[in-house]
Formats: sequence, structure tokens, C-alpha cells
Amino acid sequence: MTDDLRKRGVESPRLDAELIAGEALGIDRVKIIVEGQRMLEPVELETIRALFKRRRGYEPVAYLRGYREFYGRSFRVDRRVLVPRPDTEILVEVALKRLHGHDLGARVVDLCTGSGCVAITLKLERPTMTVDATDVSADALAVARDNAQRLGAVWNVRFALGDLFAPLGPPRRVYDLVVANPPYIPTAEIATLQPDVRDHEPRLALDGGPDGLSLVRRIVAEAPRWLRPGGALAMEIGAGQAAEVEQIFQQGGFTKLGRAQDYGGHERVVSGVNSAP
Repeated sequence: MTDDLRKRGVESPRLDAELIAGEALGIDRVKIIVEGQRMLEPVELETIRALFKRRRGYEPVAYLRGYREFYGRSFRVDRRVLVPRPDTEILVEVALKRLHGHDLGARVVDLCTGSGCVAITLKLERPTMTVDATDVSADALAVARDNAQRLGAVWNVRFALGDLFAPLGPPRRVYDLVVANPPYIPTAEIATLQPDVRDHEPRLALDGGPDGLSLVRRIVAEAPRWLRPGGALAMEIGAGQAAEVEQIFQQGGFTKLGRAQDYGGHERVVSGVNSAP
């Protein structure tokens, strides 16, 4: 199984094979290694083969398992939502730092919430906050609501269907933080992505327009009408986009700008403070 996945260009063939086997057998990776020589029952073998066939078609392991770990918690995921990435945990870290000293009773809005991993994590890390989350996909919101209920993040958490800020009603400068992980892949680059992403994850959550920054510009332009004076905006972006996005922030009137690197050393999050009086 490992060799087959390696030949297909899968980035982590052994890990994927162990996770698939563990999911099929209902055991963790450590037990997979310990019991590596155990003979499999026919039903176990059939289950592994079924999952392996799907992985050979480049379906993400997170979809095969039905969940993905994020910030120490297990989030349910499927083809309706983008698979949460470890790099997005940096967005959470930046958001919490930007809220430091203002997080007691803070109001936060998470745009393009997808699986809800950012909104729910912020709420669980700072239980006194009020969190609104929006997405244009009703399917994604169904996943997010399920995650919120399962993880116990339903009090003062609201999910709303619509485009960015639109479902929140008339603009009100009441939020202490706007956080977003918008689509940021340039349209022409979608076809060059790994097949795991290109063929299985929702294009709506990937395609950021001609230069990847269409929604970034809109969010930066609209955010000041929702942020209180001194409120912050934090946004995940693509590798290599930080300088241009920082300039967009500056033009939008944001100050005290910051960039944060992901685990691979790429500048992944840009943030700033609303300077409008």
C-alpha cells in the first residue's frame, strides 16, 4: 500500500497507509506498528481495500476518516468543506494575540468559516467571546454547526449564510476582531494543485480570482465599517502574497501591521488595527 501511494506521488505514503489501516481497524498508529504482523479478518481487509481504493483516487485522508485534528480538537470534515490545515492554526494564534487585553466579552466575526474550525476554536479558547461566522455555502455551514454542537461551542456562536458581512445586517462598528481564511489561490493555478486538493476539495473555498486576492481586497475594504476603533483584522493568505496584502491593508487604513509565518516558514497571516476614528 505504501509503495503504491509513493508511486502515485502522494507526499506522505507511509503515514497515509497507517492512518487508513488505523481507521479501518479502529485503532491508533502505535497499535498499527505493534500489531503489524497480525493476520487480518476478511471484513477488516475489505474495509482497508475500500478506503485504499479511494485514496488511490487521491481523495484526502481527512475525508476518508471523516475528521481532521485542528488546534488539539477533532473536527468533522467531508467534501463540503476545505480540510483544515495546520498552517491555519497560525491565524488562530494571531487572532488571540490581537485580542489580548480585550478578549473578555469580545465580539468576533469569522468570514468564510468553512468547517468552523477557526470560529469554534476561538470560542473554546476564549469562552466569554461572542462569535459570528458566515459562509456562502449552506453545505459548509451545516458542517460548521455540527462541529459546534459536537464540540460544545453553541453559546453565543451564530452561523449565518451569505457573502462575507452581508448576512450580518446593516454595518455596525461593534466587532473587536474580524478574522478570515478566504479563497486565495489564483484561478489559473487551480489546475496545477495537487490532485487531492484540485479534484476533491470545494473549488469555492480555493479560487481567489485572477490574482488570488479578490476577496482579500473586499474584506479589507469592508472591515472598517464593522470594526470598532482599534479593532483588528487578521487574514490567512497564500505563500508569496504577504507584501501585496500588507500594502492593501495600508491603503485600507490599517496600522500596526504584522506578518506571521506558518510552520514551513512562509508568511501566512497578515493583520492590522483599524485606525478609523
